[in-house]
Amino acid sequence: MVRRKLHFHNSSLRALASPSGIPATASDYRIYPTYRRTAAGAFAGDLKVVRTTDDRLIFPYDGAPVIGPFDTALEAREAAARMGSEVVAADLLNPET
Repeated sequence: MVRRKLHFHNSSLRALASPSGIPATASDYRIYPTYRRTAAGAFAGDLKVVRTTDDRLIFPYDGAPVIGPFDTALEAREAAARMGSEVVAADLLNPET
């Protein structure tokens, strides 16, 4: 049995983005916060931030800091969401190209 890979296009997100290609507001980003369990049994936050104007992955990047560890999954997810907001604010001040 052959399983085909699913391909998703981000064109639906790009339609909602600024027409100039330069991010203007926080709505030009998608933040995906979640958590994972570490080998020691603690929780660490996982984060993905995508700029929708050019479909660029802003976070994580090489050498990105680890979010955590935390005692609960809720704390880890909230910390990841806070870091996502900080990443978006920083990118709005100085967008990477």
